[in-house]
Amino acid sequence: MHRYRLVVLAAALAAVPVSASAEDHVVVQKDKAFAVKTLKAKTGDKIVFRNEDPFAHNIFSLSPIQSFDLGTFGKGETKELVLSKPGKLEIECAIHPEMKMEIDVEK
Repeated sequence: MHRYRLVVLAAALAAVPVSASAEDHVVVQKDKAFAVKTLKAKTGDKIVFRNEDPFAHNIFSLSPIQSFDLGTFGKGETKELVLSKPGKLEIECAIHPEMKMEIDVEK
């Protein structure tokens, strides 16, 4: 009887879909530009912005799905953002307004 319950439990657990784990995406900032102009990601993913310029950058978004300001950071430093909602996220640098990118966030 116990063995039968164990087999049923194992079969039930195998049928449960395993959710994909969150991913880390690194976005480099170099030559006053984001290395990518668009990025596809999922809710829960982490975006790591890495400054490879010899001067400071600032990362912010006024997008309705996730408004934020990560602040200013210098050469060799990183800032992180965890994506919380699906939709289109427009990212900019407050210091260099020509620096823009979009992240398409899926569920």
